[in-house]
Amino acid sequence: MRRIALVTLVVDDYDEAIRFYTDALGFRLTDDEPRADGSRWVVVEPGTPGTGTGLLLARAKAEAQAARVGDQTGGRVGFFLHTDDFARDHARMTAAGVTFLEDPRHEPYGTVAVFQDLYGNRWDLLQPAG
Repeated sequence: MRRIALVTLVVDDYDEAIRFYTDALGFRLTDDEPRADGSRWVVVEPGTPGTGTGLLLARAKAEAQAARVGDQTGGRVGFFLHTDDFARDHARMTAAGVTFLEDPRHEPYGTVAVFQDLYGNRWDLLQPAG
């Protein structure tokens, strides 16, 4: 096995999620296909196509799924977005309205700041050291 290709992120609405991940975070929309059951197969990816893990944006279908929107990891940072230029991406994301929950900090492993997506899921924006 070579890599994890997709991770599912449960969302309230396909179009608002697509806008956030493409406009605010700079991801690419790689798939948006209707399915027979009325759902859609929606995938967004950061970086160069096929080199990382994409997000399958899945609209919540039931009450139990809807209850997980924005809290898929119980309040922990659950997603890690690596960058090669922290200052550039932090400034662009801030200008796009992304909410950072802390100021950037320098750790032995790199420069990092926690932000939340439009639903409240916590992410690290991280420029690895070295």
